[in-house]
Amino acid sequence: MISDKIEFRIRYGETDQMSYAYHGNYAAYFEMGRTEWLRKLGVSYKKMEEDGIMLPVINLNTNYLKPAKYDDVLNLKTTLTKIPTAKIEFTFEVTNQQNELLTTATAVLVFVNMKTNKPTRIPKYLLEKINFKE
Repeated sequence: MISDKIEFRIRYGETDQMSYAYHGNYAAYFEMGRTEWLRKLGVSYKKMEEDGIMLPVINLNTNYLKPAKYDDVLNLKTTLTKIPTAKIEFTFEVTNQQNELLTTATAVLVFVNMKTNKPTRIPKYLLEKINFKE
């Protein structure tokens, strides 16, 4: 499936008293990964919202294998797991500069029509871009 990688550094404000990246920040890291994944396909959350589609997370499972620490440079790999319908599913892998696997996660999001507040199918333009990349 389609994957994308981003690199980022753990900032001081993202750490706990032990200098480890606070576990609650990982949801934001995964959002960065999804946003860049979409952007590299030529689509943005902003465009989808302008088109009346929102994409809330309905499930997020995270496995913390090793801690990330202040000032670590991390790589986040975001992968689409299957062709989306009304839902879109991603896996995430976070590695450090030594290529050690630190964290894995899965996320499921649902396409929602902002007028009806009900699930809807993936926008055609996004599905076409995904199928083209496959």
